[in-house]
Amino acid sequence: MKTKLLTFAFLLFIGSSAFSQSFSLGIKGGANLGKIEGQSFKNEFSLGYHVGGFTTIGLGKKFAIQPEVLFNQINNDTTTSFSDVFRVKNAKDIQLKYLSIPLLLNYNVTHFLAIQVGPQFGVLLNKNDNLLQNGQNAFKSGDFSLVGGVQLKLLNFRVYGRYVGGLTDLRNIGNSNTWKASAIQLGVGLSIL
Repeated sequence: MKTKLLTFAFLLFIGSSAFSQSFSLGIKGGANLGKIEGQSFKNEFSLGYHVGGFTTIGLGKKFAIQPEVLFNQINNDTTTSFSDVFRVKNAKDIQLKYLSIPLLLNYNVTHFLAIQVGPQFGVLLNKNDNLLQNGQNAFKSGDFSLVGGVQLKLLNFRVYGRYVGGLTDLRNIGNSNTWKASAIQLGVGLSIL
């Protein structure tokens, strides 16, 4: 399934770029303010990061497709204060690392501002040993999310903010309690092509 999804995304990328009016390729990175919602977790934010690459394929003056490949780290703290998120000492044992593939549709409000929406598929790359010991097979290997946000384009630089809302239950246990990941992402990018 994952191979088919990646093959489809690659073919979509190649096909779209052949018919596009503009094309750019770049790198990006920034902070994740994420949380895992569910009975076993408090509804709190924790600091993580994301790095990766993007391409923008123009579909006219107002629309573009922006596929991305990002490495995301999602942490889970036990802090109750939003200001404590930025203190490294609060990081606990729960840490998930995903390879995320967002496929965003950009609506260019102006030459400098775009609204972004689209789906994101994430593949769990590494499971934390402490988490596995406490809840065997608690996390599935895939996560499907919806993304929405804005991006500012200043020459070759990009500044963006977005919300990623998880739709997939991260638990692999058949009861009614669900665990869903969500994040606020803030970052910068640089178009290199």
